[in-house]
Amino acid sequence: MRRKRTRVLVGMSGGVDSSVAAALLLEQGYEVIGVTIKTYNYEEVGGNVGNESSCCSLEGINDARRVCLLLGIPHLVVDFTEPFRQQIIEGFVEEYFRGRTPNPCVRCNRAIKWAELLRKADALGAEYIATGHYARLFYDADRGRYRLLRGRDTRKDQSYALWMLPQEFLARTLFPLGELTKEQVRQEAQRRGLPIAQKAESFELCFVPDNDYRRFLRQYAPERSERLRGGIILRDGRPVGRHEGYPFYTIGQRRGLGISAPEPLYVLDILPQDNVLVVGPESQLYHQGLVAREVNLVAVEALPPEGIRCTAKIRYKDEGGMATAWQDTEGRLWVRFDTPRRAITPGQSVVLYDGQELLGGGVIEAWCDEFPEAFPAVHNAQDTVPAAGYS
Repeated sequence: MRRKRTRVLVGMSGGVDSSVAAALLLEQGYEVIGVTIKTYNYEEVGGNVGNESSCCSLEGINDARRVCLLLGIPHLVVDFTEPFRQQIIEGFVEEYFRGRTPNPCVRCNRAIKWAELLRKADALGAEYIATGHYARLFYDADRGRYRLLRGRDTRKDQSYALWMLPQEFLARTLFPLGELTKEQVRQEAQRRGLPIAQKAESFELCFVPDNDYRRFLRQYAPERSERLRGGIILRDGRPVGRHEGYPFYTIGQRRGLGISAPEPLYVLDILPQDNVLVVGPESQLYHQGLVAREVNLVAVEALPPEGIRCTAKIRYKDEGGMATAWQDTEGRLWVRFDTPRRAITPGQSVVLYDGQELLGGGVIEAWCDEFPEAFPAVHNAQDTVPAAGYS
């Protein structure tokens, strides 16, 4: 009797990474179904309509179909536009109108590319889903947890964007590219004759194809945007200019302020309740730490009461800095860096690492220079707080 093959749904954007992921899994003996998700209505988002090349675009759908035809596997297009609009686009807009700078890709990974795709997998009888992310995953039987590592290609590592995934999602996930470099992936595509072997990468937000979020906000929420024009810019408590509306600025921004001063000025803070931007010199952008909410821990169920030593990243391209991390009784994550960090931005993600392993993360609520009394031994953190030691 022939053994039934394990079925896996591969999220296929039409790019080289997800295409090679599908090809590798097919060669490993899986029953592969390629799935491309439609996440937005192209005519509604504006910007480069009719010539989209981002993931989830019309071009991406067609390229994914071509690859699946070549591999001899089924290809499905599933419409997730409504949950994507509600959970990602609306959330993206609301975050900016709260004076924060969102990271929609992190939320999309959890709410759409995993949660919705897993529902589709259940409907199709698939045990796993797979993506072309550069990350590594393994099950630790001693700890009873799935553990997430940086991709082998440090230049392409995408683990930062995966910190929100809970254990039940990781248990049904495959990352076929985790041990490969980008160059090796292109070579694998070329060797198999895949038509997207040299396709350029996309870096913009899928639903903002022209990479102009300000244009998107004005088009998506025109009345709200217009009402905020003419807000005050403050420096040292004194008005020094007017701005276009606080949602169109982010912490650390220098250009586009429309004010002159003997030294460069940067956005230090955003006060949405008053439609005010606070500006000042670059030196005032540096802060000792942060507090984060919406915490998800991957490596362990909870941080030890004494806190941990780790490397913390505050944005995707950030190299990270050594820090002490600790959770309070409300579950909030506090991170104190050894050296003050520049432009800690509410709405972005802070992600904790122990060497190559992702420990967990949270959404930055605020930067801070003072910490709770219970925060562990901040003056001698390196000597008194243990390293994570989860590897």
